[in-house]
Amino acid sequence: MRRLLKIVLKIVASIALLVLLLLFGAMLYITYNKDNVLKLVNAELNKVLDGKITIGSMRSGFFQQFPHISLELQNVFVRDKRFAEHHHTLLNAKYISISVNAWALLRGELAVNHINISNASVDIFTDSSGYSNLAVFKKGAKNKGGEKSNNYNFGMVTLTNAGFMVEDQKANKKFDFVANEVNGRSAESDSGWNAALHLDVTAKSMAFDVRNGSFLKNKTIEGDLTGGYNNNSGRMWVKSESLDFGDDPFQVNAVFETLKKPASFTFHIASKQILWRNASSLLAANIKEKLDRFNITRPIAVKAIISGGFADRDPFLYVTAILRDNTVITPGGTFDHTSFEGIFTNEYQREKVRNDDNSVIRLINMQGSYHNIPFAIDTGSIINLNKPIATGNFRADFPLTGINEILGDQVARFGRGSVSMRLRYKADIVNYRLNKPVIAGSIILNNAELRYIPDDLRLKNSSIELYIVGNDLLMKNLRLQSGRSVVNMEGRVNNFMNLYYEAPEKILLTWQINSPQFYLGEFIGFLTGGINDTTKKAARKANSGNVIDQLSNVLEKGKSEMHLRVDNLHYLKFLATDVHANLLTSEDKVLVKNVGLKHAGGFLKLSGSIIKGQRTNKLDVNTTISHVDVHEFFNAFDNFGLKDFTADNLSGYLSAKTQITAEMSDQATLLPGSINGTLDVNLQNGALIDFKPIGSVAKFAFPFRNLKNIQLSELNARFDVHGDQFTIYPFKLSSSVLNMDVAGVYGIKNGTNITLDVPLRNPKNDTTIHNEEKLIKKRYRGIVLHIRAKSDSAGKIKIGWNKDRK
Repeated sequence: MRRLLKIVLKIVASIALLVLLLLFGAMLYITYNKDNVLKLVNAELNKVLDGKITIGSMRSGFFQQFPHISLELQNVFVRDKRFAEHHHTLLNAKYISISVNAWALLRGELAVNHINISNASVDIFTDSSGYSNLAVFKKGAKNKGGEKSNNYNFGMVTLTNAGFMVEDQKANKKFDFVANEVNGRSAESDSGWNAALHLDVTAKSMAFDVRNGSFLKNKTIEGDLTGGYNNNSGRMWVKSESLDFGDDPFQVNAVFETLKKPASFTFHIASKQILWRNASSLLAANIKEKLDRFNITRPIAVKAIISGGFADRDPFLYVTAILRDNTVITPGGTFDHTSFEGIFTNEYQREKVRNDDNSVIRLINMQGSYHNIPFAIDTGSIINLNKPIATGNFRADFPLTGINEILGDQVARFGRGSVSMRLRYKADIVNYRLNKPVIAGSIILNNAELRYIPDDLRLKNSSIELYIVGNDLLMKNLRLQSGRSVVNMEGRVNNFMNLYYEAPEKILLTWQINSPQFYLGEFIGFLTGGINDTTKKAARKANSGNVIDQLSNVLEKGKSEMHLRVDNLHYLKFLATDVHANLLTSEDKVLVKNVGLKHAGGFLKLSGSIIKGQRTNKLDVNTTISHVDVHEFFNAFDNFGLKDFTADNLSGYLSAKTQITAEMSDQATLLPGSINGTLDVNLQNGALIDFKPIGSVAKFAFPFRNLKNIQLSELNARFDVHGDQFTIYPFKLSSSVLNMDVAGVYGIKNGTNITLDVPLRNPKNDTTIHNEEKLIKKRYRGIVLHIRAKSDSAGKIKIGWNKDRK
């Protein structure tokens, strides 16, 4: 047995020695036949190359990759015949090590087991005419048998510091990669080959259109992948379960159709979680610039399909992202607790070119909150990234207090209540904000408590229903309560959406208003327009594309036509019933038309205007008063600012016509000394009670008559009002105890100068005389006193003789 083992060992040793001697002989052959080997290598390469090939030097090695023989090539250059024109070297390799099969080499064949390339660059260049330096490879090269060249199984491949660039000036493409280190192994199969690689590559440029910038700009790509190629279909595939782009791992599946004209590719890329800014940094500059205006604070799940032809200007992109309870930061604000499925594609319409104009972003089942306001968008879209248009269906239900942060101090502040919003919107996006959104749908407010800031109007227990139908705004079932006032309203604005942003001054809001109890003082700021808010008015002159900012302009500049029906109208001491009125309000004016009301047993008609000013409001009013109780009338209007002639001095029934202007405060009180105009007065069945000016005359002229209650069957008088002074047109005062002709000026503070012609005779029996001529003659019979009532420098009225009347 031992003898047999020795024989076997001798045979194995002899065979091994023989192999070593043969391999060593092969190495010696290469060493001493270097020129022949170079010729062999060049000859083999020239079968597939048509250009200038330069190999600086070559040496062989035996023990480096034993038992194979290695060939080390240095300073290898491959250039096409038109290199002098474009100066792009197809291959520039400082070092190439090729491990070859020694037995095949002895037979005059080249079988490569391992290629190691370092400090090399491959530069594939295509000029603007379509010529490529790949022309160095001969098309359809045949071997001696007339068949195409054999496929080479290169076994292992190692790349270190090897650059790979593809520049196509005609298609505006540029791909530039540097292989920091690549190790792989390939195996030939019946239909092609399979390979496994470990990559450590830096992507300097991956620009499908250099005008749009590069994907994966300066990103490191590292990981393991497998791949393969089918000779029959020309399909090459690459797959990796974890390939790092920068700091983020991705699943990658890629297919390349090399036999198509032009060749095409499809990438499927997925990441289970990646930060928004990390994802945007992988994209081309034209996309990254837009995406970086936004941010998402926590990682998201992303999938992408990138496909197209190598000759296409832009590849097809289809990207999906899933957010769950995330925070989205946009130029228009921050959205919290946001969840949605997002889709982006640059092929919104298949028949059009893939670019920003043909791109769309869709947000599906979006939910979140904005300034603590919860909302939902069933399907939102942003179409055309160059001139983006946003569309969607918006839903929100929330307490009204949540909207205060958005409104700020421009429009209103809500104390309580709820709102339900169902809106369909369409808007341009300018500077990444919604601009001039066109809205359709409904906004319903319930049990609202609010303060309308510009006019300090306070409402409680109020409800509002707003419907936008087409271009029109409809307001239904409005119930407003301010203090003790309850107002029910229906309103409409025609062509609302067309005018909202461009011409708010042309908006006309038509109201039908009914109220059982209306306290005018609670709404007077709304009618006068908040004159003390001039600074904010000036700031809101320019129209805005922001829907909230523009709301202030619309409320300020728009017109309102109100048709009122009020059962009981209260203002200070004034009470009117059965009130009807038409009002037209604009930015700086309130027109009052066809006002009719019952008061103090009579009827009033009124028309006029209120012109809003910076400090006060100008009142211009024409009034017809019919048969009102004069005592109640004067008392209701606080004696119209008079001090010596008050409700306590009057009784009877007043009819009058007035045409006056006055200055009115923002609280609708008349400013002293601001009234100007005319008053035509008719008093029937009246009385002057304890009227001091007449009392003063009585002490002077009629010390023995009781003039504290002067009965007047009828009094007709005309007055001009100029601030604090009343010009009294000559009129005759006829009573049971005194007749008097009056004319002159009465000054509230000063400037009184009244002439009185007073017959001394007692007129107590004049009521029995019905002949007008006899009554006039008898009026002036006897002594007539000519008296003047004139105020001194202190404003005190002095009674004396009228020396100007003889």
